[in-house]
Amino acid sequence: MTVHALNNQETALLRNEIEMLMQERQRLLQVVGAAAVLVANLDINAMPHDQGTIDAAEVLGEGLNALSEETLNDALQRVQAKIN
Repeated sequence: MTVHALNNQETALLRNEIEMLMQERQRLLQVVGAAAVLVANLDINAMPHDQGTIDAAEVLGEGLNALSEETLNDALQRVQAKIN
């Protein structure tokens, strides 16, 4: 196998991997967008106040807060929502 053929094969593999990662990003943005909308619409008084629920809500909130504004906006656009 020549170096040129190897480079073409490696390039094709990288393209495929990038495409898979972009598709996964779109799915993750959809999940994040839905989670952000859920959090924005939660009635804290109606939530169960057991420790497991509180811990899960904290993890979700911290994860959403850690996102860049651009990523969060992309996620909200993915689910066609806006949060003020």
